[in-house]
Amino acid sequence: MTEDHDLPDPPADVTVEPATPDDRLDVLRILDAAMLETDADAVDDRIAAGDALVARSTRTGGVVGALVAVRPDPDRLHVDAVAVRRARRGRGIGSALVAAAVDRGESDPAVEAVTARFDAGLAEFYEALGFAVDADGAAAGRRTGRRSV
Repeated sequence: MTEDHDLPDPPADVTVEPATPDDRLDVLRILDAAMLETDADAVDDRIAAGDALVARSTRTGGVVGALVAVRPDPDRLHVDAVAVRRARRGRGIGSALVAAAVDRGESDPAVEAVTARFDAGLAEFYEALGFAVDADGAAAGRRTGRRSV
């Protein structure tokens, strides 16, 4: 854990870094495998903006997880999609991706908060990363989370 953020570091065999255009197909495949709606043009835009992240295996160099963030408002970075290859889930990769998005928000002086909208079953995951989770007024089975930066 990093002391100043209380956010997890990636597992020892994974690095988290901005996605490059060469990572595009891997990002799309990982999000698709997780059954997340994905717009290829939007992913391209987020890669170009530096708001798409990948978790890469240090052993193989392959992409094992991806996160795509959008900026619905100039002062907010929103985690639009995050997914990890099925075989690598439960090892802290998703947490490291979200932590890297929070770090990205903290390093941008215009960003005041990082937000996310997710299935209710993921509330504890986001709470553990310092997000305040709102259950009131959420659509069936969905929650929103916000972390000030």
